[in-house]
Amino acid sequence: MKKQTALKAILLLSIAGILFSGYLSYAEIFQKLASFCPSGLCGNQIAGIPVCLYGLAMYLLVFIFSIIGLRAKK
Repeated sequence: MKKQTALKAILLLSIAGILFSGYLSYAEIFQKLASFCPSGLCGNQIAGIPVCLYGLAMYLLVFIFSIIGLRAKK
C-alpha cells in the first residue's frame, strides 16, 4: 500500500472516530448535567474528565497528523 493511500485511510478512520467520540462526549457532558449523582462514581472518568473526551482528543491528533502527512512533500 502506498503512503498516500494509507494516510487517506487513516484520515477517514480518524473522521469516523471524531464523529463517534464527539457524539459520546456530547451525550456524556450535556445529557448527564441534568442527572444527579450523589456518590460521584457515575460514568467512566479519569481525573474527573470523561474517558470519551480522551478518545476525542486522540482522534483529533491522528486527524491533524494525517493531514500534515498528506500535505508533506516527498
